[in-house]
Amino acid sequence: MPPQTSRTYAQIIREDVFTLMNNILFVLCLALLFFGQVSEAIVSAGVVLFNVVISVIQEIRSKHALDRIALLTRPKATVIRDGHEQFIDPGAIVQGDLLAISVGDQIVVDGPLVGEGQIEVDESLLTGESNPVTKQNGDLLYSGSFCIAGTAYYHAAHVGIESVAGQITAKARAFRRILTPLQRQINSIIQALLLVALYIEIILILVAVANQTPVVETVRMSVIVVSIVPIGLFLATSVSYAMGALRIAGKNALVQRLSAIESLSNVDALCLDKTGTLTTNTLVLEKILPLGITEIELRQLLALYVAHTSSQNATSAAIGIACGTQDNVHFLHIRDEILFSSARKWSALSITDTELRGIYVLGAPEVLLPFLQAGAELGPFIEEETMRGMRVLLFAYSSHAAPLHTIDARPALPTNLRPLGMVSLRDELRHAVQETLIGFSEVGIKIKVISGDHPHTVAALAQQVGIANTHHVVTGGELDQLDEEQLAQLAEETTIFGRITPQQKERLVRALRMRNHYVAMIGDGVNDILSLKQANLGIAMESGSQATRGIADIVLLHDSFAALPSIFAEGQRIRNGMESAMKLFLTRVMYLTFLLFTIPALGGFPFAPKQKALVTFETVGVIAVALTAWAHPGPPTRHGLMRVLLRFSLPAAVTLSLVAFGVYLVAFLQAQEDASNSIATAQLIAQSALTTFAVCSGLLLVPFVVPPTRFWSGGSQLSGDWRPTLLAVGLMITYLIVITIAPLRAFFSLAALGMNGYLLIGTASLLWSIIQRWIWRAHLFERFLKLDYKE
Repeated sequence: MPPQTSRTYAQIIREDVFTLMNNILFVLCLALLFFGQVSEAIVSAGVVLFNVVISVIQEIRSKHALDRIALLTRPKATVIRDGHEQFIDPGAIVQGDLLAISVGDQIVVDGPLVGEGQIEVDESLLTGESNPVTKQNGDLLYSGSFCIAGTAYYHAAHVGIESVAGQITAKARAFRRILTPLQRQINSIIQALLLVALYIEIILILVAVANQTPVVETVRMSVIVVSIVPIGLFLATSVSYAMGALRIAGKNALVQRLSAIESLSNVDALCLDKTGTLTTNTLVLEKILPLGITEIELRQLLALYVAHTSSQNATSAAIGIACGTQDNVHFLHIRDEILFSSARKWSALSITDTELRGIYVLGAPEVLLPFLQAGAELGPFIEEETMRGMRVLLFAYSSHAAPLHTIDARPALPTNLRPLGMVSLRDELRHAVQETLIGFSEVGIKIKVISGDHPHTVAALAQQVGIANTHHVVTGGELDQLDEEQLAQLAEETTIFGRITPQQKERLVRALRMRNHYVAMIGDGVNDILSLKQANLGIAMESGSQATRGIADIVLLHDSFAALPSIFAEGQRIRNGMESAMKLFLTRVMYLTFLLFTIPALGGFPFAPKQKALVTFETVGVIAVALTAWAHPGPPTRHGLMRVLLRFSLPAAVTLSLVAFGVYLVAFLQAQEDASNSIATAQLIAQSALTTFAVCSGLLLVPFVVPPTRFWSGGSQLSGDWRPTLLAVGLMITYLIVITIAPLRAFFSLAALGMNGYLLIGTASLLWSIIQRWIWRAHLFERFLKLDYKE
């Protein structure tokens, strides 16, 4: 059988635990242990493990759900062995087996049809073409297709990996892992700060060797240097993704990659297959037009006709549902029958019953038109319905009992047909597809319909869905004439693509990505696998092929598009929350880095390890997680990480580091004025003052990140959410408790500063916040750097 496309448990654990960034963090934890900082190592390892556990649990849950879907949809095969029919699992089929196939059966291996039987096959999962294909003796059947009419037998010639479906699936067997823009930004931040930390660490070691600094003190300083790497960003991201998955749980979507929720919010080009994706592979009777008879009579005749055709297809099913409730549907005597064929585009019944004696034909108007009686008027119905994207069928009758076959047994249409009526049929759209695509178009997402179906059929359906720019259609043959640059330009400008092969779908998606689009691909069949893997985000339908579901990032349960707007909004929430969290993290990291270069000039160091842990917990640890949880959906800022860095974090970090240096310097000098204080005591007092200022200013930064009122806006847009500010107040009270209770103060290596000292630090924090508010509102840094500061 084709290779397993869903990952094993070992693969999930190996690929989620031992990523590049996790490996770096594991090394950092070992370094902390080597430095003797066991508690720091445990905290850092805890962040890594928390991230890993959430990812592994989510992906195992997705695997279980996917395996259940695969089990429910796994076909059975009917094989002829020892002269008897046996129902077996497709995995038990061997080359040379003779298999029986009938209406509704899935073809599970490749091989030629044998014997007198004739069937019609739906190959849309392989080719994207919705029209059935007629197969007879000698024609090849392909795994992944379905029998929709007739019965026959076929030999198993190519099984497993040698089959068409197996070969396409084999190209997709590698698990896809594509980083989202947010993940790339975080990785860039971590990698850049690792280099900064390494640079500072080397200088620190060289200075320690030159000054013969004790090893213990060097280790303590090294721990502080390592802390400029914001490991908490991973925790905030994991919590944000996990909460996003919880919020969309029960919304008919299976998220197989946690970051896929955020990924959807970055999409600006959405590619869709037609058959089985936009449509349900079923038809709906839209309108009925009687000609020369009443509508009730026409409905009765159509109900009788489809009830007595031996080959049931989507057309007969649609007519039967709309007309088959008539009370007089009864058994008729059929003399002869011509099955519908996509090549002929018509079917016929010859009825011998006295009341309904004659030949009844149902088919495409353009085919039946030459055989109609002279003077037959059909009116504008055909043109009007065709312009609306509908399929039109003509129902006609001949009272002459002419044979339905020629002398050489070829099907023949009778002449002098009298039209009885016409019906228009439309493809049944997936649930909520129209509303979803219109909503995506309104927010600027380009919609591309890429199908193996006939170009005009694809264009008509796109028009029915409400997609714009359907007038220009490109075919696969035209794509083959273009080089990569021309293809990229065409992919940018065109909306509808028809008669497209799986390889051409892949090229189109790749071309859109070359034009810097963030591409999502929605598909259901084996023919969509290559393009799903090429896209930034792969989305599959639950009713699609097992291989397609296996590689998709999101599976739409019940084949409903209704979940996509919710996922899109949740992705926006994640991006907004992480942008707020990054403002805090980047500001803290940058001003800590500045302090690491300035305070050692006084012969001291900014923080002790436990003081640093307390500052991190108070100012970014709890707050960052809360910001990701409380974020609101809505369009994120489009200026990117550099905008956050230059507009918010850099100005705040510069002013914070200057004021913090002043606080440390004043506290250190005042402590030295007391002759009873040693240098170590003076440094401890200065560190305690700096710690208190860092907590106060860090918590004052929170309402600037998420402004609850217009007073606080300047660095960020007005939010109106008071929860982060109230949380900051609660954390401030927690810190006051810590510095008030002597044992807690001692545990965190803090010295008592006295009431006047704390009041001065609080005043310095308030003055800093006022100055910083003015700097943001005046756009001083943007003006100085000559950047565009207008939104």
